[in-house]
Amino acid sequence: MDTIASFFSFITTPVSWIIVQFHSLYGAVFGQSSGWAWGLSIVSLVILIRICLIPLFVKQIKATRAMQTLQPEMKKIQERYKNDKQRQSEEMMKLYKESGTNPLSSCLPILAQSPFFFALYHVLNTIAQGKTIGVLNQDLVDSARQAHIFGAPLASKFTDSADVIGQLNASVTDVRVVTVIMIVLMSLSQFFTQRQLMTKNVDTTVKTPFMQQQKMLMYVFPIIFAVFGINFPVGVLVYWLTTNVWTMGQQMYVIHNNPTPGSTAQAAYLERLTKKVERSGTIRGRGRRAIVKAIVAKGRDRNPAERKFVNGLNKLGFAAQPDGSVVKSDKLAADQAHDGSGATPTGTAKRQQPKRQTKAQRQAAVKAAQDAQAEADAEAAEADHPESAKPQGKKPQGGATKAGGPGNGGRSRAQSGRKGPQQRSKSSSKK
Repeated sequence: MDTIASFFSFITTPVSWIIVQFHSLYGAVFGQSSGWAWGLSIVSLVILIRICLIPLFVKQIKATRAMQTLQPEMKKIQERYKNDKQRQSEEMMKLYKESGTNPLSSCLPILAQSPFFFALYHVLNTIAQGKTIGVLNQDLVDSARQAHIFGAPLASKFTDSADVIGQLNASVTDVRVVTVIMIVLMSLSQFFTQRQLMTKNVDTTVKTPFMQQQKMLMYVFPIIFAVFGINFPVGVLVYWLTTNVWTMGQQMYVIHNNPTPGSTAQAAYLERLTKKVERSGTIRGRGRRAIVKAIVAKGRDRNPAERKFVNGLNKLGFAAQPDGSVVKSDKLAADQAHDGSGATPTGTAKRQQPKRQTKAQRQAAVKAAQDAQAEADAEAAEADHPESAKPQGKKPQGGATKAGGPGNGGRSRAQSGRKGPQQRSKSSSKK
């Protein structure tokens, strides 16, 4: 540990200076030797560090999502070159370069925190020994040694002997109870953070070994924290518990407002966004518009949750635009009419279909049409043969019937609608 402490000695002075500045602020409220003053100073140190690391956290999110997107391609490369590890590594690096992805980006926040963590560990160990470090003079060191949190000194450990703990004016039971509770809370917060990442913010449409690794880490990390936690001073446990709680809250915020595409969190987010559009008729916020813009740009490559979101907007009479906004469907119809596309969006008036007629109505309509056609044919026949028209009320003599009339069972030319060739009139006298 001395080697590590000397390696991080360049940062122990800034860390000790930050703690002293916060202690002067909280000491005026709780007292200079109060455990709350020193404990809150450590908590404030964590918050300050994590605020400075927010840009790295954003890069971590982007890198993690990019790695999830590349998992199918990586799996193909592994299967194609499973017997050639060198070629496999070359193809992996080529894939990373083409996609602009850096696998180490997901580890940046942890790597950036490590110097502060070891510096704080070294500062607290030095305080436990009663020595000065950084900007901490002897008076401040003595004050920090006397600071207790729920009866446990900030510099005490779970593995400390009764003599060491007695020099810090504390009991072994208090130290071990406090450290065990803090170790359990630290492990649970780490487990819950990893679990909500796996259950809510992972693309469920892609099944890759990366997901299995994340599930394994969900159980491995809490065990690692529990094992190493018994060797951490109480002040370091306060630091690590605070940073775990910060990470958990920060991740909850990201999952709620910018979930991973294809995850269950995205489905819940798009459902909430649909309700907001229904109430306000617009999409507000740059982040929301960026998400809708990405969904529109995907086209046919949308996942089921994104297709449900687009269809839900259409049912409400809205249409998502390429810039991430939404418009009413009547405006979209006017734009399409102007462009000549002729597409009819959902929500516009449609042509009404005729009601289905009953069988009796259809038969009556057919009969009426046939009667009208028969009358028209008869009128046409009378116009062509005026001399053959008979006055109404007279019957042919002798019961004779005309050719093609009802008497011989045939249809007349007038009824059939066919016109025969006109015959020459015969002379009344025969030779």
